[in-house]
Amino acid sequence: MGSRHPVVVQSMITEETRNIEACVEQIIALHKVGCEIVRVTTPTLGEALCVEEIRAKVIERYQAVPLTADVHHQGTDIAIEAAKHVDEVRVNPGLFVFRKHTGREDYSPEEHEEERKAIEAGFVPVVEACKKHNRAMRVGVNHGSLSERMLVTYGDTPDGMVESAMEYLRICRANGFENVNISAKASRVPIMVAANRLMAQKMDAEGMDYPLHLGVTEAGDGEYARIKSTAGIATLLMEGIGDTIRVSLAEDPINEIPVCYDILQSLGLRKTKVEYIACPSCGRTKFDLPTVLHEVREATRHLVGLDIAVMGCIVNGPGEMADADYGYVGAAGGKITLYRKREVVKNGIPQEQGVNELLALLRSDGVWSDPE
Repeated sequence: MGSRHPVVVQSMITEETRNIEACVEQIIALHKVGCEIVRVTTPTLGEALCVEEIRAKVIERYQAVPLTADVHHQGTDIAIEAAKHVDEVRVNPGLFVFRKHTGREDYSPEEHEEERKAIEAGFVPVVEACKKHNRAMRVGVNHGSLSERMLVTYGDTPDGMVESAMEYLRICRANGFENVNISAKASRVPIMVAANRLMAQKMDAEGMDYPLHLGVTEAGDGEYARIKSTAGIATLLMEGIGDTIRVSLAEDPINEIPVCYDILQSLGLRKTKVEYIACPSCGRTKFDLPTVLHEVREATRHLVGLDIAVMGCIVNGPGEMADADYGYVGAAGGKITLYRKREVVKNGIPQEQGVNELLALLRSDGVWSDPE
């Protein structure tokens, strides 16, 4: 991930890690629909040990799938074990060296240094394990689980999220470990966006160029969760920030993958399906545009890589669909016109024959293939 590589799509299984068979099935199902990295929770050493069998069975029944182990509280031994069996270990800086919140109001310089040393003592062995096994690491900060020291020092702010990550990144760099990526997630879009912008600035200032993993955590479910996730992820991707994404839904994780690819396709970052350009319809439209769009989509949705426009009239149609490979445009008298890019290929086609004529054009141009 990162550099010129495509933005990577991630998700996380919801099965309990000790339920090995269910985990294997869910990992395979996620990968089959396009999930490129699958995260598995390892809250204790027992779950970290289970990942060895999970990985082996996934490979035996299917193929190798990139796996991330999710490590949180007091994670040194857990992360070291997980590093033997997964491609990436995720640590949460707010919980890795766990301290209960006590309600205190300040930290002295000596106390800051004491806690940094405790972090280093627990974290460096994990860095060395990742180096030994050639594993990646994600330093994953959550707005909702910042340490008390960060909250007291920086407040409940993006600044605290970024500094929490930077402490761990500096330890990685000091110990010669660069196979790292970072996430700064929040359930509030403005906080998530601000934290990632600041993270990019801070890394630039310290000469770091690690990939960033984007996501709006705890987004919920349904339409609003998808809009909320898109608002945060797409905003940053448009600014050139972000190398891998997850849309976190309180649903079957398989539902996350189409949303990820829709975001990437809408931004021109990945091409995973046909791009349909269609006007919203108005009084000038001389045919049932939603029905025709549905018919065109059902007939051509397997032709990945094409852009196809369905436009209601000649007023805006040719201009708005100029970037499309093919266009289906309504004309007067119940007729339609077919375009190849800006070129009129055939006009005066009766509406009832329009879809078949479009398919005939695709076949004659050699871009048609039968659906599986």
